[in-house]
Amino acid sequence: MNKEKIWLSSPHMGGNEQRYIKEAFDTNWVAPLGPNVSGFEADLEAYLQQNSQVAALSSGTAALHLGLLLLGVKAGDEVLCQSMTFSASANPIVYQGAQPVFVDSEPTTWNMCPKALEAAIQDRISKGKKPKAIIPVHLYGMPYRVTEILEVAQKYDIPVLEDSAEALGSRYKGKACGTFGDFSVLSFNGNKIITTSGGGALVSKNRETKDKIVFYATQSRDQAPHYQHSEIGYNYRMSNICAGIGRGQMEVLDAHVALRRKMHDLYAAFFSEIAGVTVLQEPNEDFFSNHWLTAITINPAITGKTREELRLALEQENIESRPLWKPMHLQPVFANCPFYGSGVSEQLFEDGLCLPSGSNLTGQEIERIFVTLKAFFN
Repeated sequence: MNKEKIWLSSPHMGGNEQRYIKEAFDTNWVAPLGPNVSGFEADLEAYLQQNSQVAALSSGTAALHLGLLLLGVKAGDEVLCQSMTFSASANPIVYQGAQPVFVDSEPTTWNMCPKALEAAIQDRISKGKKPKAIIPVHLYGMPYRVTEILEVAQKYDIPVLEDSAEALGSRYKGKACGTFGDFSVLSFNGNKIITTSGGGALVSKNRETKDKIVFYATQSRDQAPHYQHSEIGYNYRMSNICAGIGRGQMEVLDAHVALRRKMHDLYAAFFSEIAGVTVLQEPNEDFFSNHWLTAITINPAITGKTREELRLALEQENIESRPLWKPMHLQPVFANCPFYGSGVSEQLFEDGLCLPSGSNLTGQEIERIFVTLKAFFN
């Protein structure tokens, strides 16, 4: 195969990342602290607004772990988690010795179903196990039903740990995703809207809480001239070098979102002519997705084709695509965890596919993608 690989979502540099990195080397700030870290945090806080306080960390998974820790989740507790998500949303629950309780999706945003969430809460309370937290996810950049989820959370007085790892640049009712939870999580992994090569952040509501996050993320070192520790800590702080990449990426964040949304519009226009294929779209004007990944479902009863057949046809042309996240309640590692729902996420996994969505796709690559799609559906 001689055709160059077209990736699902590859890193896209903006140009100034190396300047920030060079400054770090020139000043010898090559450590998990420094002006790029504080600068990157300030850039994110200005972008998110809502009085957000951002702590830059080594990964989104680390951010989820510290979020659970700060919410008081302990061994034996239960945490409600969206089932259709990447495993990183659920793994930190187990790090704390707690048990995930998985909640199904609803069919419009593909995110946590408010009705299934309330049913799960009521049933767990009836069993004497009131959940300690709720982890809803903005899947593929599509905001979850924020108003309804928060209403359920407030009704039962359960805090929300918002997984916005895929949704930097997305908005709900004009407010940035990453600002709706008691704590919110961002990811800057290599395939995200912006990247720091690897990294994440935990967003909190006040400076005191941010200071506590940083304390835990730097091995919980007490104020003393020697190394003294009264609490268990973690090596979770972002390095000044990675944060330098992030500072350069923040300069092009909105441009990257616009390019992803433009690619999504091309897919939406193409598939509007093909019966049996549905593109994940915003339900109404309250929702604004960064369309990190454009995702579709294929109804084989109508198209006569399956998502796996399409994936293989794209692969034959050296074009990467990927099935939707396999729901957590179907994963072998979580086989014994409770699940509440009606099979929506299972059907989405069966029929769904993520398509190449990078903000750095060239005109020639886009043409190759659509030539392949046309040949497949014709």
